[in-house]
Amino acid sequence: MKLINLVGTRPQFIKAAALSRQLKLHPSIQEIIVHTGQHFDKNMSDVFFDEMMIPNPKYNLEVNSLSHGAMTGRMIEKIEEVLLLEKPDVLLVYGDTNSTLAGALAAKKLNIKVAHIEAGLRSFNMQMPEEINRILTDRISDVLFCPTDTALKNLQAEGYENFDCTIVKNGDVMMDVALFYAKISSQKSKIIEQLNCNEFVLATIHRPENTDDVESLKNIVSAFNTIAQKINLVLPLHPRTKAIIDKNKIDTFFKIIEPVGYFDMLELLKNCKLVVTDSGGLQKEAFYFHKHCITIRKQTEWLELLSGGFSCLVDSKSEDIINAYEKMENKKSDFNIDYFGNGNASEIVVNTLLKF
Repeated sequence: MKLINLVGTRPQFIKAAALSRQLKLHPSIQEIIVHTGQHFDKNMSDVFFDEMMIPNPKYNLEVNSLSHGAMTGRMIEKIEEVLLLEKPDVLLVYGDTNSTLAGALAAKKLNIKVAHIEAGLRSFNMQMPEEINRILTDRISDVLFCPTDTALKNLQAEGYENFDCTIVKNGDVMMDVALFYAKISSQKSKIIEQLNCNEFVLATIHRPENTDDVESLKNIVSAFNTIAQKINLVLPLHPRTKAIIDKNKIDTFFKIIEPVGYFDMLELLKNCKLVVTDSGGLQKEAFYFHKHCITIRKQTEWLELLSGGFSCLVDSKSEDIINAYEKMENKKSDFNIDYFGNGNASEIVVNTLLKF
């Protein structure tokens, strides 16, 4: 079997690491990694291949810095060229990015099977590009790997059991890789020593609705400044967002650091007191390491974390973020709940694909 592992963004690199480890155990599968280039700077792409021992991509399509339509269209064109050349049996796609949809469309039109990791997730907000990507990818995929019971129920409610596809609840491949690399991250990372913080909140912010809207960004930074008066707050920040902060002369009174690699992020998660983020993946990773999370978004795909009280949703108003912090800072919860599987999600994926 020849399989193309399509990646383009930081979370996809992480998930690909889990699958690559399993694929190595099966010599009958030839894995080819294709990098769309959606995340293209050193800290957001190459470093993950270096750190996580993922095989180097055979192809880097270098498609980035375009509008949604232009990016998706260019990716379809370039992915199709690779598919015609390599003639794989299966294309493996992840999540809900432009890379995901472009890969699924290109493969399906060539009658190549599509396997979708993280199928069935829904925010029920069609204003989100990610929601459009995930719904369309699900509809044309041949194998749908659901990370949670909620994802499985979403597909059932939408009638997917009547479609010509295979639905599998496999768990979360991000959990596989987080648990594996957490065992060695302290040997690979010096970030906690460099920070020299006894106690801190880990924050990340990157979504356009929070960073491109200057008023929203000002409110979020103001909340971070207030929280930082009580406890250290550490924010790994992409240069693009830092440039917006600098351009608008937004004062920051917390610790801003460069974007970090995966091992550094694991150590930050393991050692922080609380997480504040607008990331989808980091909500789950906080849960893996028994940390509560404040999510600065209008919706989340990870409803289990909300219903269990492990995460809370807030908008970008300063007072709402501060109030959420005061509620979550000393909260106690039992994290021993099986929401995302048992750390064998990637093994289930590979064993399922071997049957096709």
